[in-house]
Amino acid sequence: MRALVIYCHPQEGSFNAAIRDLVLAKLRGAGAEVRLRDLYREGFAPVLTPQEWGGYLDAPGNRAPVADHVDDIGWCDTLIFVYPTWWYGLPAMLKGWLDRVLLPDVAFLMPDATHKTIRPGLGHVRRLGVFTTCGASWWLTLLVGAPGRRQLMSGVGWLCPPGRRSVFAAHYLMDSSTPASRKRHLARVAQKMDRLIGRRVAVELPREGQMKEAAE
Repeated sequence: MRALVIYCHPQEGSFNAAIRDLVLAKLRGAGAEVRLRDLYREGFAPVLTPQEWGGYLDAPGNRAPVADHVDDIGWCDTLIFVYPTWWYGLPAMLKGWLDRVLLPDVAFLMPDATHKTIRPGLGHVRRLGVFTTCGASWWLTLLVGAPGRRQLMSGVGWLCPPGRRSVFAAHYLMDSSTPASRKRHLARVAQKMDRLIGRRVAVELPREGQMKEAAE
C-alpha cells in the first residue's frame, strides 16, 4: 500500500492533528509506504495563477508548477484527506490544492473527438479516505448539502475506479465537543481506517491529554 495523506489545518495541536496522527499510525502499523503533505506547514500556494490557468490544458507542461505534488498523486494507490470543514466545505487551502494538482491528464481526461465529457484519470487510486470536523450539526450540514463531503467522496471519488474502497468520518458540533465525544470519534476513525486498510491494525489511541483541545 502506498498512501498519500493530505493534511490541511493551520494550527498544530488541533484535534485534526490527533486524527492525522491516528491515520498515520494505522497506515504505518499496516506496513504501508506513507507520504504526508501538510499544506499549511509547507506553505502551499493555493491560488491558481493566471499563467497556470492559461496553460491548464497544456499537458504535461501544466504539471511543472506542482510537479512534486503530481508525483505524489501518480505514486499513491491510497488517498486520504484530513481537514476541518469551514462554511460547510473545504478550507481554501485544500480547495486550491485540488485546483492546482488534480489537473487534466493527471486526475481526469478532457473531452476529445470521441468523448463528449471528462473521463476518470485516477484508476490507480483504489482507496479513498476522508476525515473531517464540522462546527455545524449533522442535520444542518445535510440540509446545506454537505458540499465538502460531496466534493471529495463523489467528485474525487468518481475519478477513482468503481470498485474503490471508500470511508468517511466527521465529528459534528465540534465547537461544543467534549473529551468523551472526541474519544468516541477517534475510535470511529480507527474503525474506518481498519476498513480502508482491509484488516484490523492495533494502535494506541491518543491519551486524554493529547486530545483536550475542543478547537477543530
